[in-house]
Amino acid sequence: MKVVRRYHVVLVTLHWLLAAMILTNLVVGFAQLFMSNSNPDKITVLLLHMAGGTVILTLMAIRLIVRWRTAKPSPALTGKPFLNRMARLSHYGFYVLVVLMVATGFGIAIPADLPAIVFAGSGDSLPANFGAFPFFLVHFALGAMLVVLVAIHVFHGLLAPGRNEGPADEPDGVRQSSCG
Repeated sequence: MKVVRRYHVVLVTLHWLLAAMILTNLVVGFAQLFMSNSNPDKITVLLLHMAGGTVILTLMAIRLIVRWRTAKPSPALTGKPFLNRMARLSHYGFYVLVVLMVATGFGIAIPADLPAIVFAGSGDSLPANFGAFPFFLVHFALGAMLVVLVAIHVFHGLLAPGRNEGPADEPDGVRQSSCG
């Protein structure tokens, strides 16, 4: 494969789109914890959260295929072997966590009959407490892990010193993740 300085524009676009969607879905997911299941607005919030998770999974699959099929720049290194390993693991971790988040989301939604309530408008009430479903705590814990992984990813992107062409004060992780 040819040597490139930046990731493919489709990969970068998907990166930033997914970053915004994942952060939004995490905020919506954690915010709904403070809503009563008897609140009629919670169905709308669940619809956004569930649809968002499904779209995120689909875009992550597309991103993975594009990543496999396009040339990649050399890794953005921090000069710290441990942080470089963590960055590499965090990239794979995103894919694993997103798949597990969606799987555990389905593990809550199906026994709670959420597709009928949220998408088909069955008129049935939401379960009194999602905590009664075994996958709920796992889904919550995975969400917390995803927050930590996002923080590690951002930290690494900002720490990687500039060693490619471009502004000397622009970290490699940021430069490689931009379209310009």
